[in-house]
Amino acid sequence: MKHLLFALLPVLLCAANLHAQVPTETLTEEERQKIRDAALAQPSDTLWNFGGSVGLNFNQSYFSNWAAGGQNSVAVTAISSLFAKYHKGRNSWETTLDVAYGILSQDNGSPIKTDDRIDLTSKYGYALRNPNWFMSALFNFKTQFDEGYVIENGVEVGEFTSNFMSPAFSIVSLGMDYKPNDKFSAFISPVTAKMTIVNEDRLATSYGLDEGENFRMEVGAFAKIAYRNDIFENVNLDTRLDLFSNYSENPQNVDINWQTLITMKINNWLSTTLTTQVIYDDDVVIGKVDPVLAEDGTMITPGKSGGARTQFREVFALGLSFNF
Repeated sequence: MKHLLFALLPVLLCAANLHAQVPTETLTEEERQKIRDAALAQPSDTLWNFGGSVGLNFNQSYFSNWAAGGQNSVAVTAISSLFAKYHKGRNSWETTLDVAYGILSQDNGSPIKTDDRIDLTSKYGYALRNPNWFMSALFNFKTQFDEGYVIENGVEVGEFTSNFMSPAFSIVSLGMDYKPNDKFSAFISPVTAKMTIVNEDRLATSYGLDEGENFRMEVGAFAKIAYRNDIFENVNLDTRLDLFSNYSENPQNVDINWQTLITMKINNWLSTTLTTQVIYDDDVVIGKVDPVLAEDGTMITPGKSGGARTQFREVFALGLSFNF
């Protein structure tokens, strides 16, 4: 960011110098009056701003008698990133919604999920004397659409390990928000409630709940840093980092959720997207597979234990895109 500011400094100085050199004595009285009217004009008391992107990405490969080898595959991913911003006086309200769903089928096999997420964030702020600082309240909700499985050698193994609302994570937070412009914000809260919901009883222990529980609440500190901007011509960067520390249980183990979406626009309808996400939550058990038992109770497939691990995913796609 600092390097970007240094790079823009000569441009800003040149613009200021050109503005200072406008020969106002050559202006007519009518032109001077227009300048005065523009200076006195007040911004609209209410402002809504909507935008985002919607995309559909498709990938297909087919091989017939191909000496070098290969595997037939079809992949489809739908992705959407939307926002709505409201401003009136000292009040501001911003809501973002990110949804995605993708599947992959190889050699006419059963489709395997490649992307699946629902992420809703809504934040209200009241500006202080310093207009860059806001007293804010934040709500966040995350879950997924469909069942997820452990994948081994391209095959789904065992019973599903996740589903809609299993798990779902929700955060309600009060704190301070630093917004120097409409591209960057840093929200810091010492008072945050994080709720974990697992509707499937069988999955409770995989997401930090006790057996038989469907709901867990944690109280701790929370921070959310977000940056959205066109970093180059036709290249948009949208990145968000969430951090949470539970006051009462292992506060040193900070939960991390860092999402990045880079959209590279080719023309009005075609674009490429690169999505990455890093998650660490020591309450989430990774790699756990329940044993498969026959009707008489004998074991068909043994189960596997798991543990907390750093989760990472990356999706690169080319397809149709609409920005607004």
